Amino acid sequence: MRVTVLGTGAMGAGVAGSLLREGHTVTVWNRSADRAAPLGEQGATVAGDPGAAVADAEVVLLTLFDTDAVVDVLEASAGDAPADAVWVQCSTIGVAGTETVVQLAAKYGITLVEAMMLGTKAPAEQGTLTMLAAGPADVLDRIDPVLDAIGAKTVRAGDQVGAGTALKLAANAWIASITAATGQSLAVAKSLGLDPALFLEAIDGSASDSAYAHAKGGSIIEGSFPAQFALDGLRKDIGLITDAARSTGVSTVLLDALGRVYADASAAGHGGDDIAAVGTAF
Repeated sequence: MRVTVLGTGAMGAGVAGSLLREGHTVTVWNRSADRAAPLGEQGATVAGDPGAAVADAEVVLLTLFDTDAVVDVLEASAGDAPADAVWVQCSTIGVAGTETVVQLAAKYGITLVEAMMLGTKAPAEQGTLTMLAAGPADVLDRIDPVLDAIGAKTVRAGDQVGAGTALKLAANAWIASITAATGQSLAVAKSLGLDPALFLEAIDGSASDSAYAHAKGGSIIEGSFPAQFALDGLRKDIGLITDAARSTGVSTVLLDALGRVYADASAAGHGGDDIAAVGTAF
């Protein structure tokens, strides 16, 4: 298919590479042109502006940082895409942000679905993300070849745009919790005179085991945090999750604590590092 990727940060660039590897015709655009240029060497067309990027697209993927970025890019390019193009909102922008984008889609008469990306930089590059999709079934059927190229599986959350966002918020609450909890347990073990690696050995293969604890725990023990999922990106998501929970009456006691501990790690200079750097806060 002819696919445009608007936003080539860590996730967008990985997604574009996976689409190229699977034989799709890919056009990319990024606000900072140097972030998109390497994809040109892989076979993508690098557009100079979002309007030109979507001019011939069958599918447009919005892989941007926040609501403001999505709104800006959508308003700048909606009128330039073919009328039958499917726009796929992939950015984690929360409940209110998603409602704003749905309203914009209606204003411009575009077909909008969502496919949240569950995973980090490496799965995006490998085409092994879990896609959390929502929208009319017939429209999602049309873009299955795209979702299959960038994900190992697709979970359809519902037929209304917003259901995928809700599921992504729930999933990222889990990721934030388990990463911080791993850092805490390693810190407790070390403070009590143990090799912190013994904690990972203790849970290995048990009912409480988690592959994520081992992946992030290894980084915490090594003190090495090459970004797969930037800590400040997860901080943004924790804010969105907290807002969503508060609006529905769900307790935010744990979310508030997570917000503080990730903020502490960011204030110490780890905002651009991987989320495993939350372990430094302990």
